[in-house]
Amino acid sequence: MPDAVEYLIQILDLEPIEQNLFRGHSPDVSWQRVFGGQVIGQALVAAYRTVEERICHSLHAYFIRPGDPKVPILYEVDRARDGKSFTTRRVVAIQHGKQIFNLAASFQIQEEGFEHQADMPDVPMPEDLKTETELREAVKDKLTLEIAAHFSRPRPIEIRPVDPQNYFDPEPMAPAQHVWFRAVKDVGTTESINQCVLAYASDMTLLDTCIRPHGVSWMQGKLQSASLDHAMWFHAPVRTSDWLLYVQDSPSASGSRGFNRGSIFTRDGRLVASVAQEGLIRYHGKKR
Repeated sequence: MPDAVEYLIQILDLEPIEQNLFRGHSPDVSWQRVFGGQVIGQALVAAYRTVEERICHSLHAYFIRPGDPKVPILYEVDRARDGKSFTTRRVVAIQHGKQIFNLAASFQIQEEGFEHQADMPDVPMPEDLKTETELREAVKDKLTLEIAAHFSRPRPIEIRPVDPQNYFDPEPMAPAQHVWFRAVKDVGTTESINQCVLAYASDMTLLDTCIRPHGVSWMQGKLQSASLDHAMWFHAPVRTSDWLLYVQDSPSASGSRGFNRGSIFTRDGRLVASVAQEGLIRYHGKKR
C-alpha cells in the first residue's frame, strides 16, 4: 500500500483515454462527495498534459454539481489558444453525463520583469505549534466512529493551525486564520506537480474562514457548506514538501455565501500564490 503522498500522486496521475480526454479516480473514503481540492488538482493535471514548456500562472474554477466518489471523473480539455507567450486551456469535468466542474487555466513562458510583494505576517513557526495528532488526541472522546476513522487515516498534507477553533463548542472569532501546511513527503522538484499538489491543498481550510465569526462548526451537523468557485494565482516556484503559511481572511458573508481570500508564503517570507474562493454556507439551526 503506498503512503499518503504516493497515493495522492496516483490520484492526480490521470489516465489518458483519447486526445484531450482523461480519466480520474477518487480515494476510497466514506464521505459522500468528492473533495474539491482533488478536482482542482486533477483538472490542472489534465490541462498540463496538453501544454509544453510553460507554467501555470492562474486558474479559475466553478463547482457545478457534487462529485460522486464511487465513479470515475472524465476530464475533457479544450485547447483554447496557444500564443507566443501565453497558452489557455479550459477543462470540463464530467460524471453521469453531466458537468460537475469546469476550470480555465492560463500558462506562460518564463519571463523576467518588475517584482514586489506583500509582507508575510509575524506568526509562530510550525515547530512551535501543536501537531494534528496532538489536536485530535485532545478531542478523541467527542468524535463519532465515522469521524474518528476519517481523522485517523494517513493524510498527504500536514496542517498546523496557528489559532485553531474549537469545533465542538466554537466561540465567535475574527474572520481570519493562519495555517502552516506541507506535503508529508517530498514530491520532487517538477514545478507542475508541485502546483497541482498546492492546488489540492488550497481548498483544505479556506472555506472555514468565513464561518469563524458566527460561532458554528460543521461538527454540529447543522452547517451545509460547499465550495462554489475557486481561483489561484501562482507567483513563484514552490516546493510543497517545505512548510508554507496560508494567511486567510474573509471580508464578507451574505446571501448564504462566504467570500474568502488566501496568501501562501514560504517560511522565509516569499509569496508564492494567492487564492480567492466563494462558498455556500447555510445553517439549519438556531444561530447565536
